[in-house]
Amino acid sequence: MKCFQKELKLKAYTRGFHLITEAVLSAIPEMSEIKTGQCQVFIKHTSASLSINENADFTVRQDFESHFNKMVPENAPYYKHTYEGPDDMPAHIKASLLGASITMPITNGRLNMGIWQGIYLCEHRDYGGSRNIVITAFGI
Repeated sequence: MKCFQKELKLKAYTRGFHLITEAVLSAIPEMSEIKTGQCQVFIKHTSASLSINENADFTVRQDFESHFNKMVPENAPYYKHTYEGPDDMPAHIKASLLGASITMPITNGRLNMGIWQGIYLCEHRDYGGSRNIVITAFGI
């Protein structure tokens, strides 16, 4: 069994859904040593999340942002956690809906994802700053 782990500090992204597949792959070239295994990516934040979805048409990412903003609006009158700004509590809810971790299979040293799949950083704050992710690749 081989196991590799890296922590990657991503640059600050604007609010929205951003492809980070290449950044993840570049951070852990040791994945090429794994014939069969898994890669887990975990984000160490509560107001951003990770997802896997469409990697070709940027309008999908725009639609995600539009939908999530309608589904989880800012300034809801029942929010009690409001001292960090109107985008903070919705960001926590959105992060919980999408999740802090994704797992993908590794086959012959590469992520075994569909041709149209990519890894998204889902930035839910207006000014979230840089984000830290932990990438763990393991297998035989």
